[in-house]
Amino acid sequence: MGTDKCSLLVVDDEPYILPTLAALLANDFQIFTADSAEAAQAVFAKQEIQIVLTDQKMPRMTGVQLLEWVRVNYPKTIRLLMTGYAELDDAVEAINRGQVYYYLLKPWRTEELLQILRNACKEYRLERSQEHLMEELRLVNDELKQLNSGLERRVSERTKALEESNYLLEQRTHELERLALTDPLTGLLNRRAIVDLARSELKRHARYPSPLALGLVDIDFFKEINSRYLLTGGDEVLKAVGKILTDSLRTTDSLGRWGGEEFMVVAPETDLEGARVLAERIRSTVEETAIYYISHRIHVTVSVGFAVADDGLPMAFDRMEIEAASAEEEAKMSGKNRCIVRRVRQTPAQAVS
Repeated sequence: MGTDKCSLLVVDDEPYILPTLAALLANDFQIFTADSAEAAQAVFAKQEIQIVLTDQKMPRMTGVQLLEWVRVNYPKTIRLLMTGYAELDDAVEAINRGQVYYYLLKPWRTEELLQILRNACKEYRLERSQEHLMEELRLVNDELKQLNSGLERRVSERTKALEESNYLLEQRTHELERLALTDPLTGLLNRRAIVDLARSELKRHARYPSPLALGLVDIDFFKEINSRYLLTGGDEVLKAVGKILTDSLRTTDSLGRWGGEEFMVVAPETDLEGARVLAERIRSTVEETAIYYISHRIHVTVSVGFAVADDGLPMAFDRMEIEAASAEEEAKMSGKNRCIVRRVRQTPAQAVS
């Protein structure tokens, strides 16, 4: 059957998951389903599958084992894994071995799932386009060996066309690289990207002594927002808060989505007093900014925790993240809509007033 949709195989042994995902994704993909790894292998034997999305926890053969089998037997297929929080630590090393394109934590968000699968489809098509271009380049090189001086004009035209194709390929590659570092819902840096940036800034902090602040911002009562306005309303709040935080930062600061309703701020050359000012600006700006969803005005507050490393004090990212998370937790436990800023020391840090 001819189609311009990417073929997608969804594998899950829970009976309600397959029809739900099939209905959700049918507009964008040519859907195939399997309720076990063995059934998925049978589908691969009959049908070209461009993307496979499998649950991790299945009887007899796990999702990771299935994806490793796909990598060996159908290496061009884009591989994605769904896993629960409880299974994540056990799956990470195997995920890396299976060269998984992306893993999603259950329960997934509809828009995020769709965007990730659309990106996977784009990558599959880009890889096939790149293979086609490489084959064209090989054929052109063979032709060039046989051409004589009377064919210079033809060579010039062909070379120009290939240069244009290569330029387009580079543009598409840059776009895929950008997508790989971007949270699909908010457009901010994703967790991997903000962690890499924070580690880089900490290395610079150690090499060229200057203060550095790292903050975590958590939306208060977000579960209640999701319950009242459903997931679509919650997503709108996440996008709005992301924009408010962006507008609250300096051009030298960086912001990323840490996960769920949490955001991470990396503020170079920011001492204790500067972190206090920044944290309070974030808190008050969110509290004072109206967020609208359909006809509803949603009042949102945040709890903010910052950790500050002083001049000349090299600091590991894990230590900074733990201190910022602890400060954020203290802000939430002490009433929410608060800021806690801590100086990170060699000895256990204490909250400062």
